[in-house]
Amino acid sequence: HKTTLVFVNTRRLCERLAMHLSERLGADRVTSHHGSLSREKRLEAEERLKRGELQALVATASLELGIDIGSIDLVIQVGSTRSIATLLQRVGRAGHRLGAIPKGRIFPLSRDELIECAAMLRATREGRLDRLIIPDRPLDILAQQIVAAAAGEEWDEDTLYQRMRSAYPYRDLTRKEFDDVVQMLAEGFTTRRGRRSAHIHYDGINKKLKGRRGARIAAITSGGAIPDLGDYRVILEPTETFVGTLNEDFAIESTPGDIFQLGNTSYQIVKVESGQVRVADARGQPPTLPFWLGEAPGRTNELSEEVSRLRQDIADRLDDPPAAIQWLVDTIGMNEAGARTVVEYLGATRQILGTIPTQKCLVLERFFDEAGGMQLVLHAPFGSRINRAWGLALRKRFCRSFNFELQAAATEDAIILSLGPQHSFPLEDVFQYLKPATAEHLLVQAMLDAPVFGTRWRWNATRALAVLRFRGGRKVPTPLQRMEAEDLVAAVFPDQLACPENLVGDREIPDHPLVNQTIADCLLEAMDFPGLKRVLEGMEAGQFTLIARDTTEPSPLCHEVLNARPYAFLDDAPLEERRTQAVITRRGLDVKTAEEFGKLDQSAIDLVREQAWPEPETGDELHDALLIMGAVPRVEAGTHASWKDKYDDLARAGRVTTVDDRLWVATERLPLVQAAFPGARNEPAVAPPEREAAKVWSREDAIRELVRGRLEVVGPTTANDIGEALGVPVADLDFALAALEHEGFALRGRFSSGVEGIEWCERRLLARIHRYTLDRLRKEIEPVTAADFLRFLFKWQRVATGSRAEGPEGLAAVLDLLDGYELAAGAWESEVLPARLTDYDPLWLDGLCLSGEIAWGRLTATRNAEVGTRARRSRCTGATAARSGGPAFPKSM
Repeated sequence: HKTTLVFVNTRRLCERLAMHLSERLGADRVTSHHGSLSREKRLEAEERLKRGELQALVATASLELGIDIGSIDLVIQVGSTRSIATLLQRVGRAGHRLGAIPKGRIFPLSRDELIECAAMLRATREGRLDRLIIPDRPLDILAQQIVAAAAGEEWDEDTLYQRMRSAYPYRDLTRKEFDDVVQMLAEGFTTRRGRRSAHIHYDGINKKLKGRRGARIAAITSGGAIPDLGDYRVILEPTETFVGTLNEDFAIESTPGDIFQLGNTSYQIVKVESGQVRVADARGQPPTLPFWLGEAPGRTNELSEEVSRLRQDIADRLDDPPAAIQWLVDTIGMNEAGARTVVEYLGATRQILGTIPTQKCLVLERFFDEAGGMQLVLHAPFGSRINRAWGLALRKRFCRSFNFELQAAATEDAIILSLGPQHSFPLEDVFQYLKPATAEHLLVQAMLDAPVFGTRWRWNATRALAVLRFRGGRKVPTPLQRMEAEDLVAAVFPDQLACPENLVGDREIPDHPLVNQTIADCLLEAMDFPGLKRVLEGMEAGQFTLIARDTTEPSPLCHEVLNARPYAFLDDAPLEERRTQAVITRRGLDVKTAEEFGKLDQSAIDLVREQAWPEPETGDELHDALLIMGAVPRVEAGTHASWKDKYDDLARAGRVTTVDDRLWVATERLPLVQAAFPGARNEPAVAPPEREAAKVWSREDAIRELVRGRLEVVGPTTANDIGEALGVPVADLDFALAALEHEGFALRGRFSSGVEGIEWCERRLLARIHRYTLDRLRKEIEPVTAADFLRFLFKWQRVATGSRAEGPEGLAAVLDLLDGYELAAGAWESEVLPARLTDYDPLWLDGLCLSGEIAWGRLTATRNAEVGTRARRSRCTGATAARSGGPAFPKSM
């Protein structure tokens, strides 16, 4: 291909990919194109592409629409576009001439993206598109338009209202909303610096509107719908040329002398000033890559439905993996390797979870991490906008139920909550934590604590001209805009900035146009609350299959949300402090290995039971054990011969007693046991210490403490076994077990093989069982020594004695091993091939080349640094051999 257009989703990846491609193709053959480059730089890149000077142009959405860029042979999309229409638009840039067919290639960056891209391809084949959503009654833009209209001429209030309603987005604009915006623009805001942002004169008697002094300038210089992100301008010295923009955080963290890349050119920082970075040409010195912070686009609802449909269609065919692979190849057009990856990925997931999560089948998965905490993952492929709303509301519900803040994240297909040691609950109950009737109120309160509200508030205040971008002919610095926006919050919505210690209950939300619009933007743009409400209503109506699973380690579908990037976080904890960092995941998992994945090792359970049961060597240690356990059945204690002698010694000292001739009890615990068993008799008679005797126990609390002591030493056990051992009716144990579960001490589940019904286990012991199970699995795949690995490499590369190949067929096999590997041209026949072939004959290589089986080429363009031209060919020039039609064989060879 003569010209290739490479689309990526982020500006940082754009610069990174352009840098790596320029190292292979030459710096003058590749450049980048994105919104942080100046308009002149972007136009220069477009003109070079038109003239055929560029072999590849790496771009973001800045080159997606409405630009004449000439003839493109191929479009490459790196990563998912998150939208069906975006993929069609980008691929449509290729073959943009009469009779030509657009040609594109997609390179997913993860297994979840592979499934998403496959769903996009099937949707395009079936003619499906995303639905375009028009913003409904944006009050911030309405305020801007009213100021602009009133600045030009005087308006009758009713006439202006009808004029605004004639626009489609404002077709349902109510008179109250219009009047509230007019009132806001007429009265402005009362802040600590006086009244401000009053842009119109309002004659309430005659119903007339006209602009105040300065309204025209404010509308012209500070208008627009695109928010100001506060990026720093990059100025090239000494020409004072505007190069582009850098993210504010990157600019502040940089120091003079740092070198970064922008537009595939290296620049050295000379000085960082307020709002701008002065740079000089770094003359090709190795740069770092800048970063830009922004909102990642959420996957469209239509594409989420396609992902769910594809998951279900593959799940229906997983009983015959070869047929499923062939179906993907035939139906979607995937290559066989990609189809096999999808089938193995979902096959291992089904083996572990018992199903494939879809939009009709939701799965809750819980597992321990290396720190002893637990991770809760909700598999729900509804897209990040719905999942973000669901995750924030769930996090708020957990906070109110357990009085602890949680770390959480939401991706396109899952939500994760990092639980602490104090969180214990029946897993299936989480599906019932949110109700459609109260979810919106809970989500709004959660959203007010999230950074999204502050950001959207500043954007809306700027668009509504409450905060001006330009004043006195100069741009208002972004920090000042933030301060002014914060002053507006304090004036309009005091509870938002109030001290949490002075707040009683939920924040009271005022009925103000900007507050209402900001909340609407958060619920409808950043998130999708109507979609979440439909899901919750469907769950309440029983329209979904709800499955809860406790696993020993995370399933493959958890990997992406465990490694989520900062834009997916629902709290303010930085990346290095995430509890998900304590989770170890496997690099790969096939279906066969996954069969034993979710089961706890019975030998690990037996080992933990053995370790948990006390083994006292002295009377004092037996006394300590009885204090911890509360009471020990005499039958169990009698099986340990050494216990009887120690018990007799303690009994003679008055430190232990036997209750109802069946329970051994420490004297200090006698009041507790007597509260649990009123009327019980003990022998020998003992007198508890005054401090213990003074404690008043209810029967429920006493039973709870006896159950606690029992769980600390027996490992996984059932309620029936606990009741039989302690002599407590099972009905009386329900309250005790529920209380222990609520405080995070005990967990319920199915742990032991061959045991019917629900078992209970102390959290610390269960974490140890999980750890021992993982240790056993890891020992089955122990790493080899470096010497063993090198011996394997020598044999694999046909270098070791006895492993060298022979004849032309052996040469073809050796070249397959080295397919796409580039090294000095003179080294192939002098060193590499003779070391791998017995009695190597150069005629063998000539025969393979003449037959067309092997082709030679160069993967990197070596350049002369002094004159900037291609270096002359020599024996040191890099060369690679590739089999015809193989993965390393480009059509240009």
